[in-house]
Amino acid sequence: MSVCLPARDEVATIRPILECLMPLVERGAVDQIVVVDDSTDGTAEAALALGAEVHRQSELRPEQGTVRGKGDALWRALSILRGEVVCFLDADSECFGEHFTYGLVGAATCEPEVAFVKGFYRRPFRVGGVVMPEGGGRVTQLTALPLLDFFYPELSSFCQPLAGEFAARRELLESVPFVTDYGVDVALLIDAYRLEGIGRLAQVDLDVRQNQHKSLAELRPMAEAVLRAVLSRVEREGRIAMVGASAPVEIDERPPVTALTSAA
Repeated sequence: MSVCLPARDEVATIRPILECLMPLVERGAVDQIVVVDDSTDGTAEAALALGAEVHRQSELRPEQGTVRGKGDALWRALSILRGEVVCFLDADSECFGEHFTYGLVGAATCEPEVAFVKGFYRRPFRVGGVVMPEGGGRVTQLTALPLLDFFYPELSSFCQPLAGEFAARRELLESVPFVTDYGVDVALLIDAYRLEGIGRLAQVDLDVRQNQHKSLAELRPMAEAVLRAVLSRVEREGRIAMVGASAPVEIDERPPVTALTSAA
């Protein structure tokens, strides 16, 4: 069982997260905890001090060139993650708890029919000193869920399709492409559904997730990445044709690891 956190300048949150995670190794619940880092703020040093295995993202599969985003970091991390079940967690969560790992890992290991499991949670929205109980997942509510409702209604029950907290069997993760940017999470959900079927997908209630919120201007590129990721899948299935387009929906992704292995 491997747990991986992609991190970029998360020194404020990586410490309390790893303080929760590292005891799981001592208890034998987790075999490997890895931080794949692209930081300049001391995140890597803090993770090393707490006993985590740390790798620079750019040093994983360096022959593939520049790291092109979160999804690319996840894809590269597969090269050093040893577990037959892999759990990815975001490194910017506040008020983190062990249940983030137990919930995802438990579903993926204790239920043989489950190949892919997503976390879901309530997303409070914090403005200054005021915290509202809902409203933190704006790209989810305004972009991801409407797209899934329309094109993939079978997946509309997944409350947090953009959640960076998920676990999957290695065989599945090595069999699907990874969108390199913020669209990776929803693309993996769709690809896992197409490969495994809805009966092998699950979601786990992780209660509450709090993190720093971005401005609307910062959210626009994220929303566009999600839009492109979903439409690229629909287009490949032959269900839409982009009006006036001379080429498919532009999407940057890494190939399945199995494709690299067979080509070697």
